[in-house]
Amino acid sequence: MNHSLHHNVDAASNPASEPNPRQPSGTALVLGGGGAAGNAWLIGVIAGLFEAGLDVTTADLIIGTSAGATAAAQITAASPAQLFSSILDETVRPSTPPALAGPRPNIQREGLARVTQISAASENAADMRRRMGAAAIELDAVSNGSDRWRAIVAARLPGPTWPQQKILMTAVDAETGEDASLDRDSGVDLVDAVAASTAGGPAYRIGEKKYIDGGYRRNENADLAIGYERVLVLSPLGGRTLHPLEWRMQLSAQVEDLEASGSRVHTILPDDAALAAFGDNMMNLAARPDAAKAGHAQGAALAAELSRFWSGAPSNSEDRT
Repeated sequence: MNHSLHHNVDAASNPASEPNPRQPSGTALVLGGGGAAGNAWLIGVIAGLFEAGLDVTTADLIIGTSAGATAAAQITAASPAQLFSSILDETVRPSTPPALAGPRPNIQREGLARVTQISAASENAADMRRRMGAAAIELDAVSNGSDRWRAIVAARLPGPTWPQQKILMTAVDAETGEDASLDRDSGVDLVDAVAASTAGGPAYRIGEKKYIDGGYRRNENADLAIGYERVLVLSPLGGRTLHPLEWRMQLSAQVEDLEASGSRVHTILPDDAALAAFGDNMMNLAARPDAAKAGHAQGAALAAELSRFWSGAPSNSEDRT
């Protein structure tokens, strides 16, 4: 059974409604949101694949959402093996900043309650994103926490500069509810782009602009990989959504749109061992080592199967896991 968590998309922007004029080409790696434990699982899966001989960090496009945005910045600045080892050492590392240490038992519950309440009052996904943005701006006015959040995010990244390869950090404009995804050409520092994509509570300020978590568009945002021939999606939250299915925010809808455009898609969802490691609070930092180990085992087990897909070799079997 997969975990169920939030996030949203405007049904009016359904990419399947517009034909893609060019033949899909290249590879895309999509890293979905999923809190502290989800980030560790993502790193674990990628490290497991890497150590088994499959390096997906060289994808032509990497899309990172929330915890996946942190992972995207991490895997393009340090080796998967190094990142995996660092997670296993986290609980005993004395230099861990206090703001990053220990469980945070109420954050996920409070966030889910807020999303559920706002979603129920919204007419559609676009309306929901505008309402979420307004609520986040109010929280920011009270907390004024953008500088603190930036420092926390910076401590999680191996380096401060954008990589040369193409990376997209998903975010949402807090004032309009529109897509505000960021890349190296956006004129925004990498740390700020990750901080915006991970802003699940108060809005995050970059200059005069305010942003909320990219997961409020869609938790995986795999639809942004349309135009790529092979798309590998890692979804810590199991591809599910708290929102009405007609809003098409669930991963299956994103896969449908990608396949309709000519892409081949392979998804990796947490297995039973990963779900057990997550527990009932994916914001719990203490769960990270076990989540990373579970992801590592999954990646190692899937590497042989994924190698043919990632290389573009023909396959007679279903690509989705």
